[in-house]
Amino acid sequence: MPTLDPVPRSTLRAHVAERLRAAILAGDVAPGAPLVETTLSQRFDVSRGPLREALRQLIEEGLLVTVPYTGTHVASLSVEDVHEIYSLRTALEVFAFEQVWERRDDRFRRELAHRNVALLATIDAGDDRASIASELELHGLVYEASGHKLLQRAWHGLRGRLQLYWAAHHRAHGRRGPRRDSHDSYIAAALGDDLAAMRLEIADHMRRGVEVTERFLRSLPAAAGREFNGVTKGDMR
Repeated sequence: MPTLDPVPRSTLRAHVAERLRAAILAGDVAPGAPLVETTLSQRFDVSRGPLREALRQLIEEGLLVTVPYTGTHVASLSVEDVHEIYSLRTALEVFAFEQVWERRDDRFRRELAHRNVALLATIDAGDDRASIASELELHGLVYEASGHKLLQRAWHGLRGRLQLYWAAHHRAHGRRGPRRDSHDSYIAAALGDDLAAMRLEIADHMRRGVEVTERFLRSLPAAAGREFNGVTKGDMR
């Protein structure tokens, strides 16, 4: 029998990070819930090393937070968070389009259309997690094209909270992903010639559905004290 190479630690980390990310975005583990390393290590059947690497990755993504003397928790998502996400995203995306507006070329337009097609495919497939990732890629293009490193860093730091927001937003509306036509006017404005119209569209795009999501968040029970225990070893397959 040939010798088999051991599974790389990075692969174990990726598996654990993916399972935790999926559970968080599905709402199986609530915002604010604490994560206990010993419990996770047993349920994933992995050592503490790859587990801690996975937790660090999700902390960098903004899905988890570490509080000194308290431990690691799923990032909270309050009504105030929704308002902050809305206001910051609006300012960032307007600024990003202002940076690239005169430099939008055929490559930018083709890539924007391509990412929209990819998003529509995930919506048609009813794949909520994939649609969240595709929506991030769609909105991320203008930040990538800006070449503005601090702006890109700010966008990267916001992505994790956006994933939590969008997952809650979809559950608030009782659907698996955004509406199919939710980006039609955004794409049209981004490909158009009126920067003022783009600014207005961004503000309107960010505002859509916020009140429904706020009501949904207010209806959630408190997550304090609920440890993450919804993953079994079989989920690692």
